[in-house]
Amino acid sequence: MRRPSWIPLTLALTLASTATLHAAEPCGEWADWQAFKTQKMSEGGRVVDGSSPRKVSTSEGQSYALFFALVGNDRPAFERILNWTRDNLAGGDLTARLSAWHWGRRDNGTWGVLDPNAASDADLWIAYTLMEAGRLWQAPHYAATGRLLLKRVLREETADLPGLGWTLLPAPVGFALGEGRYRLNPSYLPPQLATRLAQDEVAFRPLLASNLTLLTRSAPRGYAPDWTAWQPTTQTLVADPKTTEPTGSYDAIRVYLWVGMLAKNAPERSRLLGHFAPMATTTSKLGYVPERVNPQTGATQGTGPIGFSMALLPLLTARGDTEAAEVQQLRYAAQSDKPLGYYDHVLTLFGLGWQQGWYAFGADGQLHPRWEKTCKSH
Repeated sequence: MRRPSWIPLTLALTLASTATLHAAEPCGEWADWQAFKTQKMSEGGRVVDGSSPRKVSTSEGQSYALFFALVGNDRPAFERILNWTRDNLAGGDLTARLSAWHWGRRDNGTWGVLDPNAASDADLWIAYTLMEAGRLWQAPHYAATGRLLLKRVLREETADLPGLGWTLLPAPVGFALGEGRYRLNPSYLPPQLATRLAQDEVAFRPLLASNLTLLTRSAPRGYAPDWTAWQPTTQTLVADPKTTEPTGSYDAIRVYLWVGMLAKNAPERSRLLGHFAPMATTTSKLGYVPERVNPQTGATQGTGPIGFSMALLPLLTARGDTEAAEVQQLRYAAQSDKPLGYYDHVLTLFGLGWQQGWYAFGADGQLHPRWEKTCKSH
């Protein structure tokens, strides 16, 4: 990578040394995943958000950790995460019920489910990861569990929205606004996952079209919103009625992450990279990822946390903006002595892990971890 003239040589050498440390041998341990396990996971497989006084765990955190364990070829951790999720969030059976999204310390000091509603993004990540684990580790029971979970998602977390078609809802309950209107989250269904899941489940295929519409039409200026709402009378996606000002921030950042990680020959990649180019351009001009963007005006506020920088790495790289990507990596290196919070750590594992080649997605949505062709499962 070319070193811009404004980067001191000593810092560039430090970064190169750091990159060498992270670029483990093909069968080596993924250092960032090992750090996540040490800092954010219990021995029993529970991902803990330490920023909350209730020390909560979410189905989102469990689903991401399950994915990272597969990427890291870490089957013992995979089993622990899966077992804790099944026993504590799904009542002992992932095929019989969806996982509760929120678990932690209750007001009376006991521990358990705080909100039994599910979160469809977590459910889909779990289903996808189980199906890919079944393929990669040649473990049919994982794949079967994943497919059963996917069928339950289709039954309980989708709806036929007038004018939009079959669409993923954020949860089984709480997002229907009446008169055919629904609150939706554009970051909940990564295009890679949609493509892969549609191959194994015919009933999932209609969601490919509605998801593409949701991604693009909710971001008319190229900036994704955290939440949007489908208005069937006008056949449009409008601002989230539960917010006073349209905002793209901690949820929306994942849209750019998913798009950036699409395979070079993936369907709609060129269209999506072009559509979300304004966010890449803004980041390049500012030198940092804004914490908040008004998706209707493009106005920005604040400086995003370091996890945002790592989440934008794939998009910047995919668009060939190597200097902007390098700036974001410099921001990460400059803060590498500070502990990462739960969400920053997750975004870093996704974005930096992809950048360093620990995994990639195929055009068909299949996961291709680094160890797939060079290592044996352990």
